[in-house]
Amino acid sequence: MATIPESWWLYFNAAVLLMLILDLTVVHRQNKDVSMKDALFWSGVWISLALGLNAFLAHRLGQEAGMQYLTGYLIEKSLSVDNLFVFLLIFRYFKVPGEYQHKVLFWGILGALVMRGLMIFAGVSLLDNFEWIVYLFGAMLIYTAWKMFKGSDSLDPTKSRPFQWIQKHLPFVDKLAHGHFFLKHNGRWMASRLLLVLVCVEVSDIIFAVDSIPAILAVTREPFLIYSSNVMALLGLRSLYFALAGGLESFRYLDEGLAGVLGFVGLKMLLSDVVHIPTPLSLGVVVAILGVAIAMSLQYPKQAGAKD
Repeated sequence: MATIPESWWLYFNAAVLLMLILDLTVVHRQNKDVSMKDALFWSGVWISLALGLNAFLAHRLGQEAGMQYLTGYLIEKSLSVDNLFVFLLIFRYFKVPGEYQHKVLFWGILGALVMRGLMIFAGVSLLDNFEWIVYLFGAMLIYTAWKMFKGSDSLDPTKSRPFQWIQKHLPFVDKLAHGHFFLKHNGRWMASRLLLVLVCVEVSDIIFAVDSIPAILAVTREPFLIYSSNVMALLGLRSLYFALAGGLESFRYLDEGLAGVLGFVGLKMLLSDVVHIPTPLSLGVVVAILGVAIAMSLQYPKQAGAKD
């Protein structure tokens, strides 16, 4: 694979920053519900941009790099869908109206981009200096896959230490404050309920990143490919949420599919010194597992009010 120029980091991050500024100041500058039409349109835009970057990387760096990026993107995108369930639960728990949800997700994902960057470089550095950690990551992914397949309870960000610390130490008033994270109450600046929602979103993403980043490290250790695939998957997460929010619960076999992906990737890491699994084969396995999970969910949808 060709060497990645350092200038690509600058160009890529500048492009991402520009897209985020346009999103906040032009596309969604007002607090309002995101319609299904807009959500589907912007989901298509983000997916098209991600695939366009894939084509560029394959052209400039070779097919192997393109395959690694695409595999990482699909893994991150599929695991992010599980995160959407948590977003849905958070918004329901705090009774956040639809017109404020986009703002929370925007700032939540912006913070996630920063955290992901730090975690990716830390993960790559650890693997470069301590090769045995690949087995730890592999075992962790298989354990997570087993818990997901067994249907373990979803994480509860409201029980996290960051949430409890902010709720205890930051002056807080239980109001949405017309979409603001802070408001003036009795002459004093205080945090609104929306800030607590944002903290929960950030905490949930960090927890999910602990699984998704080791999974992508099993595909490639090239920091730019890992970072760019993560970023492109996260940028389309908000639109995907609003496009799927109404039907998320109908994907009854999604957790089993994601468990299969994590289990496969974890096994690949554990056997990395014994068996080399080519990137195209890894991509095919991931696509096949997710395809079966989606097909099964569509063929046998969860009935309203039914329990699995």
